[in-house]
Amino acid sequence: MKRPLICCLLALFSYLDAAQPNIIFVLIDDMGWSGTSVQIAPNVSASKSSIYQTPQLEKLADAGMRFTNAYAPGPMCSPSRAGILTGKTPAEVQMTTPGGGGRTQDYQKLAGGSKDSSLSTDLDTIAKSLKSAGYATAHLGKWHIGRTGPEAYGYDVHDGSTGNEPPDSSSENPKDIFGINQRAFDFMEQQSQSHTPFYLQLSHYAVHSPVEARASSKERFKDVPPRGKNDAAGLAAMTYDIDDSIGQLRAEIEALGIADNTYLIVMSDNGGTGGGPRRGSDGPLNAGKGSLLEGGIRIPFFAEGPGIAAGSISRESITGCDLYPTFCEWAGTTIPTGLEGVSLASHLAGKQTTLTERSHLFHYPHYGQGPKQKPQSALILGDYKVLYDWESQSIQLFNLKDDLGETKDLSKSMPDKTQEMINLLHDRLKAIDASLPTPNPDYDPSAKAPTGRPKR
Repeated sequence: MKRPLICCLLALFSYLDAAQPNIIFVLIDDMGWSGTSVQIAPNVSASKSSIYQTPQLEKLADAGMRFTNAYAPGPMCSPSRAGILTGKTPAEVQMTTPGGGGRTQDYQKLAGGSKDSSLSTDLDTIAKSLKSAGYATAHLGKWHIGRTGPEAYGYDVHDGSTGNEPPDSSSENPKDIFGINQRAFDFMEQQSQSHTPFYLQLSHYAVHSPVEARASSKERFKDVPPRGKNDAAGLAAMTYDIDDSIGQLRAEIEALGIADNTYLIVMSDNGGTGGGPRRGSDGPLNAGKGSLLEGGIRIPFFAEGPGIAAGSISRESITGCDLYPTFCEWAGTTIPTGLEGVSLASHLAGKQTTLTERSHLFHYPHYGQGPKQKPQSALILGDYKVLYDWESQSIQLFNLKDDLGETKDLSKSMPDKTQEMINLLHDRLKAIDASLPTPNPDYDPSAKAPTGRPKR
């Protein structure tokens, strides 16, 4: 009687092991909401670029699900990456600006909140959770989450504590796009041969400035005219290169015979630089990277894998913080308590058509180098978004369903809704002990701010 029981147990363990899917996550740097040739929102024609060509992302969208209302955890690089890694809003983990934010200047009325440039290694992370569930873990490409490297956060294989500059960039490997891919393919092949489930994150340096692209891609877009001071042709070429890498990655998944058991997620870390018509990557949205207006935080988001219906579109509001619990559910491991994010697994599988309504908090208590990059907090709940300016203490309310470009402030015409939203925003900031801006003792009203864009 014991032998059948043992056989059943072995079969069960074998099934559970086989059921663990591979998870590949691609994070693109500074790709705006409409920075692709995929029409992200069917009812918004400008959610598709008129310049950029991304045929591989089009194929990905056709094969899986795209989200029309996806958000980065923050408006800039490091905060978003920290939010994705930990499943918590960047304000809760005290990483709200890249590199610690620098020194408060005399022309700034407020001193920014937390300037922590390092993320606590005691935090739960995607890689730690999946590693404990038997996964091999790898982070390739741009890290930019403080001084401590990926190994301390659960990654077996990694490129080190890298920043904005790729370690290798050449005419045929601009921004190390294809070098990252090759290292990813090597890792995928090793794990496939050993039948080990894997979690692989490819964090690309593109399409962050400076513009770099293959000669063949530059030739393809040579007739695209500049947009203001922006090299639109170069940006289009660089976007085409990153898109080509997605096609190569999907081809490798097929070649290894693991497509039926592999999830692929592609998203951007924040909005495009400049935003709107100046760069052409945020389309109808207001502002861009560094701002809590939609152009700074609304992003393209694609998912493909077992159970995800081809060509499906979700209008649910999600953030990058949702990846951690989603990956845990896919891996069959415990989802840590206290996360900002929620699992999207059932929604992606079509078993849960709508997600429970929840608020999304965004907190950027710092100044950038543009008029819309200043200490602000925002909260989205349902169709509404409240935006609080810490310097002027002004409040704006927008209905994103009717006014995606945030052109109509409803705070005066809807005072009750505005008060409800602003109360919730401040309650949430207090609940996570967010670091808030304070008066700058060295503020000089006559001092002038420099012009230019942040190199982050």
